[in-house]
Amino acid sequence: MTRLSVATWNINSVRLRAGLVQRFVEQHRPDVLCLQEIKCRNGEFPTAAFTEMGLPHLHIRGQKGWHGVAIASRLPLEEVEEPGFCRHEEARVAAVKVAGVTIHNLYVPAGGDEPDTQINPKFDHKLSFLERMESFYSNRKSADPLVVVGDLNVAPGEHDVWGHKQLLNVVSHTPVETDAMGRILERGGLVDLARVARPAPEKVFSWWSYRSPDWTKNDRGRRLDHIWANADFTPRFIKESFAIHKDARAWEKPSDHVPVVAAFEV
Repeated sequence: MTRLSVATWNINSVRLRAGLVQRFVEQHRPDVLCLQEIKCRNGEFPTAAFTEMGLPHLHIRGQKGWHGVAIASRLPLEEVEEPGFCRHEEARVAAVKVAGVTIHNLYVPAGGDEPDTQINPKFDHKLSFLERMESFYSNRKSADPLVVVGDLNVAPGEHDVWGHKQLLNVVSHTPVETDAMGRILERGGLVDLARVARPAPEKVFSWWSYRSPDWTKNDRGRRLDHIWANADFTPRFIKESFAIHKDARAWEKPSDHVPVVAAFEV
């Protein structure tokens, strides 16, 4: 068997932060890098830079100005049918097969500020996206290897946020969102690999707000970025490979998210 490492990172503009991507790739050499919020159209993606990084195989789902997801790989990619999770047909889903493993790279809507579908259409859209995920994964019958990654914009557990009680009515940690994620995992036969590698009650974060005056001191983070695998493939997960590269949050002009990495035997 060989080792396949998969990284996910909400880069918050791939053109602005291509240099940070290069730094991460040089240091950690992922085989597959899944990016969210690339904020560019397909033809604007910095293809040459990724080729120079050693990630020449690209699958890009771009959109002008907003959203956008991409998968960059050392290994050849095979496009597969993308689940229709986004009712607005925004560029939020990319799907490929690499080394026999299907990878879904997702950017779930953030959901706005008010956790009320009656007054906040963005929150209604987010819940719709999660409902479609639940339907798709619960009806997926294949035992073939599946890895789901991305900025899922939900911090599911008490120890995935800096303050559970303080954030219960804050979008990303409300019960309606965390319950929805729980159903996706359970009914879809999916496993949250972060908690396989680093069980609760360890606090695990992947995002720190730009609004925080000193994120390093108060450490008010949330775990919004995820790597899941279907139950049949989870035994191939290499626990010691799991990493959240918090140091990237302190790089110059960083994203507010940091890379998350997991490796598998394939």
